[in-house]
Amino acid sequence: VLLLLGVCISEADAQKITINEDYEVEQLMDQYVRINTAKSYVEGWRVQVISTTDRQKLESVRQSLKSRYPYLSTSWVHNRPYYRLRAGAFATKLEALQLQHLLREYYPGSIPTRDTEVSASEIIGL
Repeated sequence: VLLLLGVCISEADAQKITINEDYEVEQLMDQYVRINTAKSYVEGWRVQVISTTDRQKLESVRQSLKSRYPYLSTSWVHNRPYYRLRAGAFATKLEALQLQHLLREYYPGSIPTRDTEVSASEIIGL
C-alpha cells in the first residue's frame, strides 16, 4: 500500500491498481474544477497598437490595421480618458513580441500588454 498526496494506492494483483482518493482531496479537486469552468477568460498577452483620447483616431487606426492584416483579431478598451486598440491574443509575452516586431513598421508605438480577459478560444485560434 502506497500513500501519496492523500491518495491511497493499493495493489490487488500485478495487473490491477485501485486508487482510493481522500475525501479532502476529492473536495479540493471539485472546487478547482468549479472555479475554472466558471471562468470564461484567461490571462494572456496582446499588442497595444495605439492609446489615444480620440475615438475617431482609434477607428481610423483599426481600419488601417484590418486592411493590412485581415487575419489579425483586434479589440479595444476604454479606460477614461484613453481608448486602447489591441491586436492578437497570446499565451506568452514572447508570442506578443513577435507580433510587435511585425507591426513595428507601420505602428512604431506598439507595445506588448497583459490582458486578463482573453478568451481561451482566441489564444488557440478557434
